[in-house]
Amino acid sequence: MRKFLSGNDAFAEGTRLARPQVISAYPITPQTTVVERLSEFVEDGSLDAEFIHVESEHSALSCAMGASLAGVRTFTATSSQGLLYMAECLPYAAGGRFPIVMMNANRSIALPWNIYGDQSDSLSQISSGWIQAYAENAQEALDFALMSYYIAELPEISTPFMVNLDGFHLTHTYEVADVPTQSQADDFLPKYETANRVNFQTPQNFGFSAGPEWNARFKRNQHEAMLNVREAVAEAEIRFAGIFRRKYGGLVDAYRCDDAEYVLITLGSISGLCREVADSLRESGVKAGVLRLRYVRPFPDAEILGALRTAKAAAVLEKDISVGHTGVIAAHIPQAKLNVIGGLGGADISAEHIRSIFAALRDGEEGLKWL
Repeated sequence: MRKFLSGNDAFAEGTRLARPQVISAYPITPQTTVVERLSEFVEDGSLDAEFIHVESEHSALSCAMGASLAGVRTFTATSSQGLLYMAECLPYAAGGRFPIVMMNANRSIALPWNIYGDQSDSLSQISSGWIQAYAENAQEALDFALMSYYIAELPEISTPFMVNLDGFHLTHTYEVADVPTQSQADDFLPKYETANRVNFQTPQNFGFSAGPEWNARFKRNQHEAMLNVREAVAEAEIRFAGIFRRKYGGLVDAYRCDDAEYVLITLGSISGLCREVADSLRESGVKAGVLRLRYVRPFPDAEILGALRTAKAAAVLEKDISVGHTGVIAAHIPQAKLNVIGGLGGADISAEHIRSIFAALRDGEEGLKWL
């Protein structure tokens, strides 16, 4: 069924189809409407779930961990300061290997106080042990809602999954998206089963302390599970394409990179405009390409190297800054000598801005550049 949906509405539709049994919710702009929609689905009976309106974001993730430990599929959502309030719980959820799915509406972090979108919030938490993905549009947001559960719940993964939507640019912008039937969703996503749960017949210890040797083993297991996500994404996308007839490209989306001499690396909703500019430059003889990062954890090192194989120069355009250094993404990509910071606090990034980045690449500029 085709529907006219905002990114938040689309993610709520996908989450409904995934049949979570517990939703722990605390509203914060621009996340609020996703949990509002889910509350409506619970109220009208189209989603059989326990909707728990908690008193804070810290409690929202704590509640989701408790529900996951009880053996049920869980969902929560947040944004900006809310994600930072959850920060203590993020490595708890990852270390406990609870496959919680959380939608984060990307928004700048204070101070200055600002409700508009950049990616500083989620990128500040990339070492917390969560899978991180970034949607470009409403359709991908809906599809990520389903695929995130499939990937997170695989026994060899069992890792929480954060799906990020650009605040307002995607969360509150409406477009047409295809909403699958419940039957299709059920064919794709198996019923949730896990051994990582409380069982009173065979008691286990959860959330325990560990000395140096065992602590290191647990952290290595987490790391190896995250590396397994690459194969899990490929498996999920093959299965997804077979049922829904929509294909995705794994950890990255490479556009006109096969022979590109100048490549712009970015993530999120700005990618479409970047591709339009690349097309325009191609018409004037400039071999421009765009590499969109769909995942930043696990980080797609091999895919980036492959996409840059013909490039004379590459730049990273990102909506964050690791104060005193570079952008968070650029710090991961030494091949990109130019790092462009834009969109902070919701500042506009125009086609002319993107043209200027490609011009800077052609001129051999390096270092940090502010739009």
